[in-house]
Amino acid sequence: MATTIPEVAEALSTVLTATADEAAYDTRFVQRRSKLTGSIFVQTLTFGWLAKPHATLEELSQTAATLGVRVTPQGLDQRFTPGAAACLQKVLEAAVRRVLTADPVAIPVLQRFAGGVWLFDSTIIPLPDALARLWPGCGRNQGPAQGGIKLQVCLDWLHGTLCGPLLQAGSAHDRLGILPTPGGSEGALHLADLGYFDLDRFQELSQQKHYWLTRVQINTRLYDAAGTKYTLPDLLAKATTNRVDMPIALGADHRLPARLVAVRVPAAVAAQRRQRMLKKARKLGKKIDPGRWALAEWTVYATNIPDSLLQAQELLILARCRWQIELLFKLWKSEGRIDESRSDKPWRVLCEVYAKLLGMVIQHWILLIGCWSHADRSLVKASRSVRSHALFLAAVFKVRQLVCNVLDIIVRCLASGCRVNKRRKEPATHQLLLNFSQAREAA
Repeated sequence: MATTIPEVAEALSTVLTATADEAAYDTRFVQRRSKLTGSIFVQTLTFGWLAKPHATLEELSQTAATLGVRVTPQGLDQRFTPGAAACLQKVLEAAVRRVLTADPVAIPVLQRFAGGVWLFDSTIIPLPDALARLWPGCGRNQGPAQGGIKLQVCLDWLHGTLCGPLLQAGSAHDRLGILPTPGGSEGALHLADLGYFDLDRFQELSQQKHYWLTRVQINTRLYDAAGTKYTLPDLLAKATTNRVDMPIALGADHRLPARLVAVRVPAAVAAQRRQRMLKKARKLGKKIDPGRWALAEWTVYATNIPDSLLQAQELLILARCRWQIELLFKLWKSEGRIDESRSDKPWRVLCEVYAKLLGMVIQHWILLIGCWSHADRSLVKASRSVRSHALFLAAVFKVRQLVCNVLDIIVRCLASGCRVNKRRKEPATHQLLLNFSQAREAA
């Protein structure tokens, strides 16, 4: 059932008051009575940076004044300590555990997957090297250790449910951070990039009657209906048409029943891919694998979705939905500035990361009740509208009914104008999916 305005108000109140105060005492961020309680500190940073991602200490102190507490910029700066970071981390983890959902987005192709369309991906936020022991990063073989946090996120593109961000060391492998999807409903679709390719996981999903759609690692062994073993380049080299849709088995040990769907790309696209391969090979001083060179001519997916549920062309368009989680990360970084700070002080930077991530989770809750079910929603426009009201929300935060009133105003704003403009030359993914739905209904 879709989340309501009162439910979002309750979630905000619980996480940013009782949970924040409890976290402040548990982490010893607050050890004596003070006007700047754990909840006021968390609310100040969350609403302050949500409203203005590059807010200065002076502007944050004004946000604290909006919440009823006077604190100087210098006094606020002194509160950025390891205890403050630990407090904010606990509050963020509590917010992430909240499961909020929206009415299903109005795209019939997505609604065929009753359990949701789950997108998985990760992104890394660099941190000062002084934090490398707490959050070890990757990519530096010599010199000081590099700090970094990896954010693991899964998102149900149908209902908007957000799982994560789960925080990991920047050096952790993607497959170590798979987040469980809530509910475990049959008929869910799982979409992720090659970093999450795992035949054990695909087999488990198939047994749970879930669907999966993935690109294929080049070294995976494939078997046709006759049991003949192939590599992916060898199998596609036999193709006499520009499209392949055939049953296969994946893996020498697993022999996982699947469906291979591949389409030959235009020569210009293949040339662009090969140019990128050459550039990367020169940079790394390595030779190009002949099989990868050949596969540049193809876009390839493996899945357990039957063609009775999804035709090949629909499947190829649906696979583009995986990029929507990349767009979510882009939204958080380009609009929420989660990877930027005005400071170079390690603990202030870490506090800022946690507070901004908390702001992005809260922003997502509001998007769920405001615009998620609209196929043509613009999350960029909607997020800007949410941020423009953030300080109004902070000003009334002590009164639940007034919080509901402000949320209602935001919802009405999101319903008016936060839409993606239609594109004729390069249609957006939702346009392509709607076009296929209309064509199928007409047939």
